[in-house]
Amino acid sequence: MRRNILNSLLFLVLIFLTMACKTKKKIVVAPPVTNAAPVDTKKVETLKLLEEKDISYTTLSLKGKARLDINGNANNVNMNIRIRKDEGIWVSIGGPVGIELGRALITPDSIKVLNKWQSVYLAKPFSYVHRFTNPQVSYKLLQAILSGNTFPEFMSQDADLAYKNGVWEITGKQAQLVYLLLFNTLFKVSEYQLNDLNAAKALKVVYGDYQNMNGTLFPTAIRINSMAGTQKIALNIDFSKVESNLPVDFPFNVPGKYEVIN
Repeated sequence: MRRNILNSLLFLVLIFLTMACKTKKKIVVAPPVTNAAPVDTKKVETLKLLEEKDISYTTLSLKGKARLDINGNANNVNMNIRIRKDEGIWVSIGGPVGIELGRALITPDSIKVLNKWQSVYLAKPFSYVHRFTNPQVSYKLLQAILSGNTFPEFMSQDADLAYKNGVWEITGKQAQLVYLLLFNTLFKVSEYQLNDLNAAKALKVVYGDYQNMNGTLFPTAIRINSMAGTQKIALNIDFSKVESNLPVDFPFNVPGKYEVIN
């Protein structure tokens, strides 16, 4: 029972995978699609244009509320997310009354989960996440999705680039992972679709409107639907606070009384 609850918490941390932020700043809405033909540019130039719309940061600090539905069991939770680019992702998950339920720390090499509700702890190599996701899912892919950025390995010359219905889309395949990136008229990623048909694993991430953050556009809403075997997750996030390029720490202490889950 404890293992199931811990795995659900871990899966939550992995599948929040991207986020939304909602502040008092003015919302930037993508212009409607028109029938105008795209600018006649080379593939490499278009890929560069799309990548240039990514946000640039060293750290992110995000706070907000989320509605999580795991296999039909829905709960409202609070999330506090901190990211040091290419170093680590720290997550704190709390209940509606402010009680912290657990923490997670994900690095390129490892993942640690502290379940305060049941006093249990898990420490595994990063490859442990592949129990719930495709083996091609890396730390940097999680980081890209969380920041609403493109993923460099999907933006290669080997990918298929097409202009359809007034917007750009990129499709490709890495081993068993089939991916689709849709862009809006702001040239920002509007949707990620990742599918591993052989393993019955799929993830769909849809970004909402945007806000201007230090001259770049950051998503204000996210809708996530994930499936891994028989486990299905729907996650809606609205963030109340977003800060970038400020010092962040990753507090993660394991009390001696906690049981280690193997």
